[in-house]
Amino acid sequence: MTDAEKRGVSSAVAPGRPGSTMYPNSPLGEDVAGIPTGRDVEWEPLVDYRRNGVSENTIHGAVAWAHGNEVIHSFGGNVLCYGRSMMKPFMLKSFSQELADITTWEQKAISVASHNGDTEHVAAAQSLLNKSEWPLMMTPLDVPLIQFGRQVRRPRRWYNTCSGEHAAILKGCREKGWSRVGYTLPSHQTFQSFLSVLRKTLGEDWQALRVGKDGCGLPTVANTVNELARLCSSLVREKDDDWIWEAMCRHPDLVGGFNRLDSTIIKAGEGRVIAKEGADGLLGMAIQHPSYPKGLGIVVKIAHGWNGQATWYVARAILGTLGIQLRNPYPLNRQKAFIVPGVVPNELLDVLETVPTWDEWDPDRDRWTYDWQPYASDPHAIRIPPNYSPKE
Repeated sequence: MTDAEKRGVSSAVAPGRPGSTMYPNSPLGEDVAGIPTGRDVEWEPLVDYRRNGVSENTIHGAVAWAHGNEVIHSFGGNVLCYGRSMMKPFMLKSFSQELADITTWEQKAISVASHNGDTEHVAAAQSLLNKSEWPLMMTPLDVPLIQFGRQVRRPRRWYNTCSGEHAAILKGCREKGWSRVGYTLPSHQTFQSFLSVLRKTLGEDWQALRVGKDGCGLPTVANTVNELARLCSSLVREKDDDWIWEAMCRHPDLVGGFNRLDSTIIKAGEGRVIAKEGADGLLGMAIQHPSYPKGLGIVVKIAHGWNGQATWYVARAILGTLGIQLRNPYPLNRQKAFIVPGVVPNELLDVLETVPTWDEWDPDRDRWTYDWQPYASDPHAIRIPPNYSPKE
């Protein structure tokens, strides 16, 4: 008896055929050997928001630092998660040679982007393909990620945040002579080549524990945050092997867009850093730094998913200890943000204390600045302002 039959739910798919059973089997989730869930991980606080010294929100997550192929700092557990869009630079390494001489720097940058869907993003993505090839693209219909004013646009594939990557993959497949039918499937050469790229850093024996379908339809691989940090470190060592680093540094606003964290980090790094956000709370940074000659890779994973402001505070703190000035996000409303020391290695704690999470011009709005306590003893007292003199 199928799961659907056990529940008394009929299925349109014949028994024994793919899709005939219900998924998942339990609202409590399933325990699978070797696949730890978020309940099994010892998440750590990364940043907390306080109102006059009392915590009101605490953002948990995990942070991993890798120098070369060695993990030098881990905080919040070696979480297993999907790399999502953070992995686009590695996906495009499969096509770096084929696209090197036939694409502009704008086209190269949009190919590794998770863009906002602005006019310049759509134009760069569309330019990768001939108009007759546009129907081959399989990104879901979408609207721009960040919009101003009333929404009057209809959903289009080009507005999807991954349209540049899809267009570049289609162009790369054509150059390699690969079929473009089924390019989003894990059985296609595109995904198999992507796995080979990962194994160059993680080892030839590395195997993906899980492969899921990303929001754009492409396969995404489950990696631990330690593995992701090692992969980011490899981007530093390989920065001159292909065009990916230079393209992201030349056109950071195509990588994300207006007020996006990864775009802002790349601009702040002035050629020393590339950064890439991934859906549901991921940020990967590859940093060229004299104290880390083998390349520094740092990955931040937010436990509850995407939180641009919290991730921004953590990134500012981390980069600040490395001498890279990232501006604060826009100020909080009647709260202050405070960083947990564990986001950096112990030897950088003294520097971390010098990186404020506020700006000098931030208004002090989370408390009253006068001494109100004398009035508390007599709640019925008439409040007479100081220096008050009644008119005659």
